Amino acid sequence: MTDVAQGLRLRDDFPGVGDWHYLDSAATAQKPTAVIDAIARAYGPDYATVHRGVYERSANMTLAYEAARRKVAQFIGAASDSEVVYVRGATEGINLVAHSWAGTQLKAGDRILLSMLEHHSNIVPWQIVAERVGAAIDVVPLTQDGRIDLDAMAAMITPAHKMVALAHVSNVLGSVLDCRRAADIAHGVGAKILIDGCQAVPRIAVDVQALDCDFYVFSAHKLYGPTGIGALYGTAEALDRARPYQGGGEMIEIVSRDRVTYNTAPHKFEAGTPPILEAIGLGAALDWMTAFDHADVKAHEDALYARAYEGLRGVNGLTIHGETPHKGAVLAFSLEGAHPHDIAQILDRYGIAVRAGHHCAQPLMEHLGVSATARASFAVYNTLAEVDAFIEALAKAREMLV
Repeated sequence: MTDVAQGLRLRDDFPGVGDWHYLDSAATAQKPTAVIDAIARAYGPDYATVHRGVYERSANMTLAYEAARRKVAQFIGAASDSEVVYVRGATEGINLVAHSWAGTQLKAGDRILLSMLEHHSNIVPWQIVAERVGAAIDVVPLTQDGRIDLDAMAAMITPAHKMVALAHVSNVLGSVLDCRRAADIAHGVGAKILIDGCQAVPRIAVDVQALDCDFYVFSAHKLYGPTGIGALYGTAEALDRARPYQGGGEMIEIVSRDRVTYNTAPHKFEAGTPPILEAIGLGAALDWMTAFDHADVKAHEDALYARAYEGLRGVNGLTIHGETPHKGAVLAFSLEGAHPHDIAQILDRYGIAVRAGHHCAQPLMEHLGVSATARASFAVYNTLAEVDAFIEALAKAREMLV
């Protein structure tokens, strides 16, 4: 049995875990020592700016910074590291595409296609650009078990749709999108497609070329890396057509008093002093992640979810939201007569951390007929014993609240 399947040795790699039962990794993952140490070195004896310095330490930091970009490209199967843009996170990546591509390519009468389960970060940027250019937004419904209904998508999409933006894995329901089929449907009418991969990249293998998406975004902090950085993948053609998102240093070639010549991608989207330390941390997280087989990671998290599901599915008054097969290790639930925040506070007394709220998915909450849910989410450092502790503590919370 692998270390990942055991989930025991890995806990020693995470100083933020200890005896705490941390079941909120869908919000943000704990960090392994390898990432913490890499950032500490980069802040200390290795620290220098990148790209412009001709002295040795700056050159070395530039090599490390760009090496991290290559690691991202390899991790998601991009054809070139020039297709990887550093952003502050998935939210900025989506906003960049909405502003730089959609904001310049869409016009009045065009349409944007989203789904019912999207995170606010994959809704609001499109609402802003739609309002600005006079486009309209359509919403793909869900299947009975909580997947994006691709049959419905195929029936409702038209040549007027120029952009499709969908989550690879739902942060609430855990349902997994058939990205390649979604891309085929979008491309069938000439639309571009963006995939929000925040919940996918920590747990399943991603190959953006095989998925045939035009854009793919994710945040490092959900992938055992630091906050403040993420990646936007875009095809060379899509990035070439997009206008720069911000102005400043690095994104230019020549500036005069009355004109500017822009740099090429990815640098034309990376104005200002870049997230140097964050990129180093992301690279370290990817090194740590790639030491494990994706299949082992998924099997471990699937086993954790299955244990939790079996322990909760027969509880009176408890509803598990999203029961699609092969879903991600995210378990959102409601307990009749108990508010999710009260559930989370009681679980915290027992050393168990779960999420409570609308999970930045209010349209989905409305669809589910609730204002909020509680959510347990699992990662490589969790164990079956922690799942059992969660089930036991939830039973005690139910006794107090219902």
